[in-house]
Amino acid sequence: MRTLAADGVVDDPAPASAAVRRSTATPSWLALVAITVVVVAGVVLRFVQRSPLWLDEAQSVNIAALPLGDMFEALRHDGHPPFYYVLLHGWMEVFGESDFAVRALSGVFAVATLPLAWVAGRRLAGRAGARWALVIVALSPYSIRYATETRMYSLVMLLVLAGYLLLSDALIDPRPRRLAALTLISGLLLLSHYWSIYLLAATGLVLAARWWWRPQQRGKTGRAILAVAAGGLLFLPWLPGFLYQAANTGTPWGEPFRPTAIVLTTLEDLGGGVLTESNLAAILVALLVLVALFAARSSGSQLTLDLGTVPVVRRELAVVLVVFVLGSVAGYATDATYQSRYAAVVVPLLLLAVAVGITRIPGIAQLLAGGAYLALSVTGIAWVNHYQRTQAEVVGDAVAQHAEPGDVVVYCPDQLGPDYSRQMPDGVTELAYPTLSSPELVDWVDYAERNRAADPVRIAEDIRAEADGNAIFVVWMPDYRTLDDQCERLLGALGPATQLVRGDDAKYYEPAFLHWLPAAA
Repeated sequence: MRTLAADGVVDDPAPASAAVRRSTATPSWLALVAITVVVVAGVVLRFVQRSPLWLDEAQSVNIAALPLGDMFEALRHDGHPPFYYVLLHGWMEVFGESDFAVRALSGVFAVATLPLAWVAGRRLAGRAGARWALVIVALSPYSIRYATETRMYSLVMLLVLAGYLLLSDALIDPRPRRLAALTLISGLLLLSHYWSIYLLAATGLVLAARWWWRPQQRGKTGRAILAVAAGGLLFLPWLPGFLYQAANTGTPWGEPFRPTAIVLTTLEDLGGGVLTESNLAAILVALLVLVALFAARSSGSQLTLDLGTVPVVRRELAVVLVVFVLGSVAGYATDATYQSRYAAVVVPLLLLAVAVGITRIPGIAQLLAGGAYLALSVTGIAWVNHYQRTQAEVVGDAVAQHAEPGDVVVYCPDQLGPDYSRQMPDGVTELAYPTLSSPELVDWVDYAERNRAADPVRIAEDIRAEADGNAIFVVWMPDYRTLDDQCERLLGALGPATQLVRGDDAKYYEPAFLHWLPAAA
């Protein structure tokens, strides 16, 4: 959420930005055309994705498809708060459950962030800041990735930008309606993703520093702090579910991250993912953020740096840093892992800092820096659309070519079940290892303990009994945490099998092997 834009009493960025050249000699009509093309492309790309749903998306759809009472219980076994799922539940009742339909909700949220990015950029760095903030968010590979994913991250980024603007307004003029809206946004963030806890804590710390250092503004700052904290009241009805998840689910599929690893992973994914150009984009993002933080003045071809930092995005970046530190510390304390998608709570602040950094570069170099960033972004977007999220469609087609009614499909581990089962032909029996339950939902409660207690040899016998002479298809992948070599042992215990599909982790985020044991003669 927005903290402070400057050190002035009314958070006016104009004094800090006035010394920085905001424009180049580019004709205004040409700039307008270029911005329009970029924004239109960004909007379209927020609804384009050819990959089927992967695990987390399919799990979200399957949970949201349940009646509301059952949905809340299922979420207790999943590990997320309920707000996004309630919205998705209503969305699917209107638009259905196709891949495009369920992803379009995130696309709508992502498009709604664009005008907010324009306003935020304008407040920070004038008209040039507005233009650069708009085009950077519009062509952000990170934003486009999560605009095309049936998860809550686009919603989180929309709420963060809305809260950012509301807080800046409340610090200038804390009207009751603004404070109430700020409380609502804070509560909805808590009910959308748990990393919002770190965001609100970091915002509270920065606001507390403002309260201490600006005694003349303590009344306004104090009311803003109370409004942000009051968002926790909206979270109270979900608190029992959160405590149950904290005690029983967690992230058994990953390990904690150091703060430096969190920063590096996030910067790479801002550029689109695991490719060389993303590393270059990460370096450029870091450089532009540093320019935004330290560049005090520009003149001709020179930048003047202030090692004490300039105020325009100082506190925004302080919030980002504190969030990463809190997330890392909490991760080690609770044995929780990190994924770059969790950074949705701070990515809007980082992208705004990038925009400010570009505006601080003088002359034609501003266009070169912005053009380089956008060129790397286009490469990242291409990768986002090339690197498929699951191999489920390939595996489903292979099963359909060989399967007969009554055949059995086994998913090892159960984490392959939600998305791969969406691609299976009708008439087959589907079982998720190790419980041999329905593959539609992964139950994360006591997940590691359940896997460690599993006996692949005994479970293979149960699978053969269920097949009763019909063919068995095993959809599996090694190296899943908490499972060791259980899937390999299961396949060996089932007997000789023919490999129909090889898992391709160079092309798919969630690949899988497919082995076939034909029906008994």
